Amino acid sequence: MNYLKVKDKDYLVRDLNSNAIINLNENEYEKYVENYKTLYGQAQKIKNLENGMNEIKNDLSEIKNLLINLKK
Repeated sequence: MNYLKVKDKDYLVRDLNSNAIINLNENEYEKYVENYKTLYGQAQKIKNLENGMNEIKNDLSEIKNLLINLKK
């Protein structure tokens, strides 16, 4: 395979056939994967919290409407 070193990154090379960037340093790759998993987990947690908040808002709106109808 034909590789070209990436400037200022000794552990990265570009595959000239596919134009892909390849990480030759396994430790750096493992750090990247762990960081990705952490960020993905945080994004999922935020999404779940947003969904929960929307459910609470909907429930409160429904309770409000029921109370308004009881008042009539």
